[in-house]
Amino acid sequence: MSPDAEAPPALDHVQVAAPAGCETEARRFYGDLLGMAEVDKPAALAERDGVWFALAGGTQLHVGVTAEFAPALKAHPGLRVPTVTGLEALARRLAEAGAPVTWDTELAGVRRFFTADPFGNRIELLAVG
Repeated sequence: MSPDAEAPPALDHVQVAAPAGCETEARRFYGDLLGMAEVDKPAALAERDGVWFALAGGTQLHVGVTAEFAPALKAHPGLRVPTVTGLEALARRLAEAGAPVTWDTELAGVRRFFTADPFGNRIELLAVG
């Protein structure tokens, strides 16, 4: 990067799509099961359907409603859990709640699994170490 170039962008938020009426299930999955705190939408967007959640580091995950909903089966957010112990506890909690948990061992030094939100969107959860 040249000395006068700006720093590359940082991630502000990621959005997953969901069908109309998704808010209760989104709050249960992202809030109760994954432990994300819900955040208020800005006043200009407050009337729109969907729900927003805070992630560590000031980023957010938005669940947005779309009339032509189809779950993302390949594209996905990757959510980092601070410890492997915490990741394994989260996997147990999701499995006990009926969510799929598929462990993957392809990345050296990374413990990870894939699940799906209540709408079928792929979600990756991982811990380094």
